[in-house]
Amino acid sequence: NIYFNIYNKQVLSVFPLATTCTSIHLATASILMLSLWLLRIKKAPQFDAKTVKEVAPLSSLHLMGFLLTNMSLGAVNVSLTHTIKSLEPFFTVFLSYIFLGSVPSIPVMLTLFPIVAGVVVASATDISFNWYGFLTAMGSNLMFQSRNVISKKYMVESSRDSLEGGDDLEPLDEVNLFACITLSATILMLPVVLALDGSALYARWQAAGAGISGMFGIMKMEVFTKTVLAGVCRTADVLASYALLSRLNPVSHSVSNCIKRVVVIAVSIVFFKTPASFLNVVGTALALFGVFAYSMAKRMSNKSRPDLSKALEAPDPSKLEKFLSLFYPNFLRRLFSGKGSKDGGRKGVAGEDVEYNL
Repeated sequence: NIYFNIYNKQVLSVFPLATTCTSIHLATASILMLSLWLLRIKKAPQFDAKTVKEVAPLSSLHLMGFLLTNMSLGAVNVSLTHTIKSLEPFFTVFLSYIFLGSVPSIPVMLTLFPIVAGVVVASATDISFNWYGFLTAMGSNLMFQSRNVISKKYMVESSRDSLEGGDDLEPLDEVNLFACITLSATILMLPVVLALDGSALYARWQAAGAGISGMFGIMKMEVFTKTVLAGVCRTADVLASYALLSRLNPVSHSVSNCIKRVVVIAVSIVFFKTPASFLNVVGTALALFGVFAYSMAKRMSNKSRPDLSKALEAPDPSKLEKFLSLFYPNFLRRLFSGKGSKDGGRKGVAGEDVEYNL
């Protein structure tokens, strides 16, 4: 993650087309994931209409979260972007309550405040603040945490279906789920690049002399190489994140991400020679104290880790369906409607039909 942020910031400083850079990151990740399948390092999953329905909205969330992050990194300092993104535990608590019915205990929730406050204070002296960078970072929080929470729900639901024999296909694990999300996001990214960066890319192509030679003049080889390296680092980072997500509840996962950002902020301050003040040191210490307090609160709590399988019997699944419908194009809905499974839908614990429009 540190190398991704360094390479990405260096590229965006000289090539400020965040959408194009995001498309290269996604394409790089797609090639890496396809290589795992082709080399049989990882068994390729089987696809059906139900899998497409489940992956489509997750791909849209992944695409938008990734794009908004790069937009923010291009607009403000790395430290400020990660300061804003440190607010993700609050998004996670809210989304976990809405979609999973999971709420941490009060002591655990209270320990989130020093974590977030510490990272905010650590970058309080940043002078690069602007509303564009702030809003894009906040948007990436919403997109990525929605993706994480819904991915967790998908993994739990798929595992239960497999155990109960309600699904003929093997459920997607975290690696194959990420691969499917990335491949779909890469395809969805093409029209986004044309819409947002098309005119700028055309201008660069003409300035480079047009023709075939102009294609190589759009982006210098050194810039392109760093963009690809950033994509490789980002892929490794997300794979590690998904591996943790399958073993932790979403709030714990967000806290680990939060402390990771403390390290990223510290390294970025040193690498980019950002002036550090006494508040930076105090903020880092406060964030580390918050993580320690969170661990102690979890250990002392009498409650075990939230039973995420209870989310499958959420009292109002329409909330999740309505939210995901924003990221599930109508033409895909019509194409795959009614073809999800042989038994006409997934069964709830009590035998009733429970369909989550993932």
